[in-house]
Amino acid sequence: MTRRLLLALLCVLALTAALFRDNPLVGAAQGYARGVATTAAASYVTLRTLNAFLSTAQEIEVGLSFIASGSARPLKVLEPIDDTVERIASLVFGVMVVTGVIAVALGPVSAIGLAMLAIALALWAASGRGHAGLPRRLAWYGGFLGLALPLALVASEPLAFSLTETTYQRNIALVEEITARVGGSDALGEDEPGLTEYRQLANNLWRRADELIGALLAVLGVHVFRIFILPLMLIGGLFVVARHFARDTPAR
Repeated sequence: MTRRLLLALLCVLALTAALFRDNPLVGAAQGYARGVATTAAASYVTLRTLNAFLSTAQEIEVGLSFIASGSARPLKVLEPIDDTVERIASLVFGVMVVTGVIAVALGPVSAIGLAMLAIALALWAASGRGHAGLPRRLAWYGGFLGLALPLALVASEPLAFSLTETTYQRNIALVEEITARVGGSDALGEDEPGLTEYRQLANNLWRRADELIGALLAVLGVHVFRIFILPLMLIGGLFVVARHFARDTPAR
């Protein structure tokens, strides 16, 4: 009787947690995902600003009169850098979108998992057979969806910060240093930037292109590690544990 009463109480608690909209564990996990999305959004804006500058610089034409009349685009050599920045920006945008989806979907997925756990506990309380196959699997997989997924994201926050923050800050500072004057007329201090100013900025970007691309890739790698690699490693470990206990039948 005591066991059934305990299982019934746990069933009520799990069902309450499933229906509770302000689940603190899910809220903390969603906060981490939103934080990664916000950081990725800031990186995306920087990349698109740089992309716009490079595209504009490539369109500047100068007249030719030495051999024949006409015009040329001397800053067209920036096209490889522009293409690379655009591709990295697309990847960062993809990370940002997926992270936003995770933040939104985490609540419903966790609620479904906790509901599965509640059903399993109800079956245990009704049958009194704690080692029954279906309730056991339902309980462990429900607990995995309801608790392990948000727990993996919550645990990822301090781990990701300690493992990647130094790398992120160093590379984002380098990107900001190289692109400090890229931002349009306000950054240049003129109403209409001329060819000379564009040449100076473009020359700086060209000379430090390797540093810039390397730093941008490092920033992208940090975003991917924070929201994909590290959480998936933790989720994978928790899934192995859940699968083991779901299949393990206690000896009689």
